[in-house]
Amino acid sequence: MTDPRPAPVRAWHDVVRTQDLDRLDDLLADHVVFRSPAVHTPQEGKALTTAYLTAALLVLGPGLTYHRELVGEDSAMLEFTTVVGGKQVHGIDLMRWDGEGRLVEFTVMVRPLQGLTALVEAMGEALQRRS
Repeated sequence: MTDPRPAPVRAWHDVVRTQDLDRLDDLLADHVVFRSPAVHTPQEGKALTTAYLTAALLVLGPGLTYHRELVGEDSAMLEFTTVVGGKQVHGIDLMRWDGEGRLVEFTVMVRPLQGLTALVEAMGEALQRRS
């Protein structure tokens, strides 16, 4: 049976499952915008978005589990949970793609505050290591 989800959603799940971050190059549009709960300003462009998504996958770790998806014609909402720094994290990934199936927007929202705080701290450390 084939996966009925749109190609960008399947591709994102493949990146998460395999941790093959090289796949992000084909998945992200050059002008993609990433909105993180860790920083105030949107991060624009493929290079910055790749850096943030790479750090996020390292921080969210093997406990990252997707539970529900709401999928539209050009967008999706994926609900997830994980543990970061011993704190429960519950969040959603909002993604929108263009006609070529490349992500043009990726927004992450996280709760509760303790989980967000742990995530922000861990993301800061992961991004520092990458630079």
